[in-house]
Amino acid sequence: MPLNLPALPEVPGADPSRAVLDSFKIAIAKRVADALPLLTVEQVYQGVDYGKKGVDFTIALPRFRLPGKVDVLAKTVIDQFEADDYVESVTHDKAFLHFMLKTPSLLRTVLTQVHDLTNNTSSGQPEYGTNTSGAGKKVIVEYSSPNIAKSFHVGHLRSTIIGTFLANLYKACGWQVVSMNYLGDWGTQFGLIAVGFEKYGSEEELQKDAIKHLFDVYVNINKDAESDPNVKAEAAAWFKRMEDGDEDALKNWRVWRELSVKKYAEEYDRLNVHFDVYTGESKVGKKWQDYALQRLEEMGLISDVEGAKLVDLEKWKLGKAVLRKKDGTSIYLTRDIGGAVERYEQHKFDKMIYVISSQQDLHTAQFIKVLHLMEFPWASTIEHVNYGLVLGMSTRKGTVVFLEQIIREAASVMHEQMKKNEEKYAAVEDPEQTSLEVGLAAIKIQDMAAKRINNYTFNWDRMTSFEGDTGPYLQYAHVRLTSLTRKNPELLPLPAPEQIAAETLAEHPAAREIVFLLGTYPDVVRTALRTHEPSGVVTFAFRLAHAISSAWETVVVKGEADVERARARMWLYLCARDVLGAAMRLLSIRPLERM
Repeated sequence: MPLNLPALPEVPGADPSRAVLDSFKIAIAKRVADALPLLTVEQVYQGVDYGKKGVDFTIALPRFRLPGKVDVLAKTVIDQFEADDYVESVTHDKAFLHFMLKTPSLLRTVLTQVHDLTNNTSSGQPEYGTNTSGAGKKVIVEYSSPNIAKSFHVGHLRSTIIGTFLANLYKACGWQVVSMNYLGDWGTQFGLIAVGFEKYGSEEELQKDAIKHLFDVYVNINKDAESDPNVKAEAAAWFKRMEDGDEDALKNWRVWRELSVKKYAEEYDRLNVHFDVYTGESKVGKKWQDYALQRLEEMGLISDVEGAKLVDLEKWKLGKAVLRKKDGTSIYLTRDIGGAVERYEQHKFDKMIYVISSQQDLHTAQFIKVLHLMEFPWASTIEHVNYGLVLGMSTRKGTVVFLEQIIREAASVMHEQMKKNEEKYAAVEDPEQTSLEVGLAAIKIQDMAAKRINNYTFNWDRMTSFEGDTGPYLQYAHVRLTSLTRKNPELLPLPAPEQIAAETLAEHPAAREIVFLLGTYPDVVRTALRTHEPSGVVTFAFRLAHAISSAWETVVVKGEADVERARARMWLYLCARDVLGAAMRLLSIRPLERM
């Protein structure tokens, strides 16, 4: 049964073709604006909020600052109200008007939109939840950014997880995204490694695992440096040669960098993380660094202290920042400034986001302030997305040094969890890959579940449990939904949406709750773009998984004698699977079909 819904006015910012609940919100806004002529539909639309439990949408009348008593205004709206195919009822409670949507319209419009935007898009990709608000705009997202030859610590892991989410999110909102990994591939430590490699280096070990081998060399030479001051002097001299472009000093460094990037790229791939550009401190041209210094000197912001160059940011409560050391070598603040200028020249971005730990808040604020002082018009488009600390990250063998250890541990802890259920374990086709994906979901969900500025304690036991709000629980929910197609082949393929008796789902409050949640997903994505918080998407995924879990007992597919009803329920669960899968993919989790 197709619907004939009344025509609605267009409202800026609303997009019913991608978020069908927008049309219900416009219908509500039109009711209120018709009853209270001092308000426009657009003004009321801004005030239509999701309701608390048992209510679809709510409007707080005082927000409009209208003359007259709230009770009288509310009565005016209620007296003029007539139900239609969008809105079933309105009630008044203190300062609020509460609206309920017409259930058959809600069920059919939401499920049809989820179905069409998942299965029938011109791109051939699932698009439900996406929007085109960023069309024609370009964003650079810089994240992960580990140091070559130093450990990949948890701060880098958080930056990688949050940065990947942001890259996915901006793509989902129509932006052209350039994902950038700005490697710590320059600096005095490379002088140390060069000196150390002559003593401790091995070509064979380097080829086997460049990241680990260079780290070992670095640790050994640092020990030597503690007892022998000459080591540091040799290292500084070597780095100076690198900065001066001495080919002999650079050729090994180039090999080390290339092998390290190759190894990182493999590990990122397992994490479901991809970069468009591997750049690094070494790539920042001297031209731009010199330009930055010269411009700041012309503006009278540079002071010379014992041969070193400092920029004075005291009046913005940002202290003094070193831009060049007294031996003339660059420091990472200068390289960051030069790098930003170079990126703008190259990409002409509309926004650039740096995903960097809150421990670096001062450094990042200094860096952004200097770009403002240099009067670059694009400085205002730079954003720092920060995050708190991870406490207590270790494997069962001790402290974590490499990304690979984290990935391996996640897979092995999950593998042991899965073996506890022998029957189910026997049915898993590829236990190695499955335990890796579930383990990565565990790490990522633990990382993104709370506001990113919060510190959290890394806990293997809690995060790998199938009980509670964990990554494994989400994977399990997705697998369970997918298994419906295997267990009920006689219902498939489903007929076209307009031939499915969606209105039969109205018999079940649990089904209506799932459908309403599915309808909110495009808003969840829009909100995340505004806040840069993955936690909103995680919360949505759990709310949906819990709603599905509550429906299993009452909204049954297997054993339902009425085929029309069974098909409608199957359609509901498949749409729920598609939206849960979309939310998981946005969070960079690969949804599993079996486990």
